[in-house]
Amino acid sequence: MRTDTQYVTLAVLLMVVSAWLVACARPVDHLTGPAVEVEQGQLVGVHEGEVDVFRGIPYAAAPIGERRWTAPSRRVAWEGVRDATEFGPSCIQPEVPASSLYYDPPVETSEDCLTLNIWARPDVAKAPVIVWIHGGSLRIGGSDQPMYDGSEFAGRGVVFVSMNYRLGVLGWLAHPDLSAESEDSVAGNYGLLDQIAALKWVRANISAFGGDPDNVTVMGESAGALSTTYLLASPAAEGLFQKAIIESTNSRNFPELRASSFGLPSAEALGTRLFEELKIEGVEAARGMDAQNITSQASRIGFAPQGTIDGKTLPMQIIESFGEGAFAKVPILAGFNSGEVRAQRIFLPRAASTPEAYEAAITERYGDISDEMLALYPSDDVEAAKLATLRDAIYGWATERVARSATEAGQPAFMYVFDYCYPNAREADLCAFHASELPFVFGALDADSLPPNWPVPDGEHDRDVSNILLDYWTSFAATGQPESRDGPAWAAYGTEENYLRIASDPEILTDPYPGMFEMHEQLVQQRKQNDESWFLNIGVGAKPLE
Repeated sequence: MRTDTQYVTLAVLLMVVSAWLVACARPVDHLTGPAVEVEQGQLVGVHEGEVDVFRGIPYAAAPIGERRWTAPSRRVAWEGVRDATEFGPSCIQPEVPASSLYYDPPVETSEDCLTLNIWARPDVAKAPVIVWIHGGSLRIGGSDQPMYDGSEFAGRGVVFVSMNYRLGVLGWLAHPDLSAESEDSVAGNYGLLDQIAALKWVRANISAFGGDPDNVTVMGESAGALSTTYLLASPAAEGLFQKAIIESTNSRNFPELRASSFGLPSAEALGTRLFEELKIEGVEAARGMDAQNITSQASRIGFAPQGTIDGKTLPMQIIESFGEGAFAKVPILAGFNSGEVRAQRIFLPRAASTPEAYEAAITERYGDISDEMLALYPSDDVEAAKLATLRDAIYGWATERVARSATEAGQPAFMYVFDYCYPNAREADLCAFHASELPFVFGALDADSLPPNWPVPDGEHDRDVSNILLDYWTSFAATGQPESRDGPAWAAYGTEENYLRIASDPEILTDPYPGMFEMHEQLVQQRKQNDESWFLNIGVGAKPLE
């Protein structure tokens, strides 16, 4: 016989369960928005203007607790109708200083964060699909940031998808214990596996929203662009997309799973060192830690989330994948910004601040080719030379290498340089800074759509530039050829090295920054031959070239 206390306990438990069920799957008559049927059940979203929006859709079961640091698994079906009117929480991430240009704290975070969002017009069928991967150094960000609203793309006939994926130490840790428990004896790349799971969900379900599963474009900026480059090089993503848009990627050297290489310890060694510094006794103990705590602590001591060259998901260094033609042969649209590093001055070496000291430092480090380096990056404006050197070493060379590789593989590649500046950005000395193209790509030009410290676009040509980019991006997603009635005919990179200069009056030019690609390709290959890191090993802060 139950006691009164047991009855009270049971009643409270039933109330909690009932509340959870209401939150996750409300009855149909309580939801009046557009409804769709996907593999796991029925969803009801919301109609906003001319677009239907479905938010917070779980695309995989989040590996948390005892399953932390495992691949995502299929999400089980839900009972009833799922409310898809609100964004899911962003993935756990470290705090960002309030003074940062990119400060945009998430409304809510959770380790249970593997959700995606869809914007689509209700009248589309077999429409092109864009899958957006947000940036943030693989550390921060989320799909709910207002700048990433997909309404403008959807209004132009695209089914637009954005996703969350695991960040920081929760998404990118490798450790010998994790490799030992893996069927494939590998570890790391969990955030990349999340992205692949999202693409698989899109392939299986996007037709319910009017999208064509055989016409999917993966699109990302910064860490999202790097992720797109990973996806191009990953056999696990083969066939899941048909085009790629890459905004400000890099092709640095990444840690290999078990071997030190190119000046980096192995990924497993980095994970072991992290646990030692945090005084964590193995993976089991780490899985018992609070997710925010371990993420913040790992970030504080300098853990750098990045892909692991594991021989499986990422078979080889990215530059080797593209150099050997071991990447997805799809049309590519790729570019970078003329002022990339203006927002990343922390990377600028402080040494050699005068023209004389700068020239001496370059001569000491580059010997026989120092005259060529000084011709590309002259000493008459030392800071401008340092900014340009890092821009090209991180973003410019990597972007042009992708465009060249795709061209050599017989695929159309369209390259751009974003060189547009508006008064607020000029006043802050942030012309064409890293990520500054995003408000124009998304049509998100008002202050409410941007991070609080962002210089709000206030130029005469802002809306015109934005409309042209939206035309190019959406037409590329639809057909593989970027077109705009108000912009020039965009010629593929080809043998003439064509590119689109995006300014107040966009124009097609050839050979961006002549000599830049050739110089950095030479330097990277020499560093690689010497088993040295080539990332940030450049300019007046570089190790002398042997």
